[in-house]
Amino acid sequence: MSIPIIIATVLRRTGETGVHTHYRTFIGWLENSGRESPELVTPYDRNRWLIYPVFALRRVIAPLSGSLSLWWYRYWHQLALFLNLKTILSHGRACVVYTQCPMSAQAALAARVSPTQRVVMIAHFNISEADEWAGKGVIAKDGWLFKRIRRYEAQTIPRVDRLVFVSAFMQRNIHERIPRAAAVNGKVIPNFISAPRRPETRQAVSGDLICVGTLERRKNQHYALEIVAAARQSGHPLRLTLVGGGPDQPALLRAAKSLGVEEDVLFTGHVNNVTCLMANHRACLHVSHMESFGIVLIEAMAQGLPVFASRVGGMVEVFSDSVEGRFIPLDNASKAARIIQDWMLEPETLRQAGIRARTRFTTHFETGRVAQALVDFLMSDANEPDLSLHPIANIEPDQPMGAPVSTVE
Repeated sequence: MSIPIIIATVLRRTGETGVHTHYRTFIGWLENSGRESPELVTPYDRNRWLIYPVFALRRVIAPLSGSLSLWWYRYWHQLALFLNLKTILSHGRACVVYTQCPMSAQAALAARVSPTQRVVMIAHFNISEADEWAGKGVIAKDGWLFKRIRRYEAQTIPRVDRLVFVSAFMQRNIHERIPRAAAVNGKVIPNFISAPRRPETRQAVSGDLICVGTLERRKNQHYALEIVAAARQSGHPLRLTLVGGGPDQPALLRAAKSLGVEEDVLFTGHVNNVTCLMANHRACLHVSHMESFGIVLIEAMAQGLPVFASRVGGMVEVFSDSVEGRFIPLDNASKAARIIQDWMLEPETLRQAGIRARTRFTTHFETGRVAQALVDFLMSDANEPDLSLHPIANIEPDQPMGAPVSTVE
């Protein structure tokens, strides 16, 4: 008898984040492989008449306090997810709850009623969720909520049954930051996407570089504009397409004007099918300060685009320097522009790098090659109860919400 997989997330069912891409691709592969489709559980699945007004109050709180607004978001989203999972898991039958963040992991740990209901968490976040929110400018780094979220992760992550890491970087980071997590059975399984259908003929190139991501501080798009400005000053302009919407868009538009690159930069806003747009460019530029993996890079490589990215986080595991792309500095726009131009001015070099990028994608990050490893890890020994499960009490007040904890014996 097969063990069902339940995917738990605090996000909405649909969206364009890397987390959405991950579980949407995974669900699609399972369905196309003739396997039982996982059940996706979110905070929004029940009692919408109640949760939407409660969630919406965050918009009122946000102008007053970013930290209080985020606390409100975390409290109510985790509580709603816990209640929905509790209803689903109340039967006590064996299953694997594949959680997409520490909040959903804690909700699942609190909701399960049997040791045969395994909780597995994937670490999508960069460094920690506290660092991500600080990087967005929502909370202060080392502020009260920043520290509280980190403590919360240190309490929650060691309690899950298994851990999936999207990169060896994330595995090292979590083990160093939360030593008790090293005792949890874990495995590095990179993010993956399905191979796009390749057009018989290459579409006309509409830009040199494409940079994809929410327009926010941690994605560092202002630096991309500086690179374009440096390229123009060198006499070899680069056409850049910035894809995405976000709070930094007005500032970036002003920066493009002040840097004198208005004609070189196209702001598209949000685009639903960004991979089709990628195919119209010569290379991908990614200048984020930190990425646990960098799913945008493999989306570009799947289209046969070389990538230019910073040497941070898990991105060093996605491609090799001078093979499928080049690493560029984040503190010297002129040097970064020269590195990019060295390849952009050599069409054959760029073409060969694109071929190698596509090959690396198909051999390391294509769904058919990676998803089975994820299934095997999720399902291995799933029929065997974990007798180490025991009640854990009193983890408040470090939790941002104080949700009930697991009482499985």
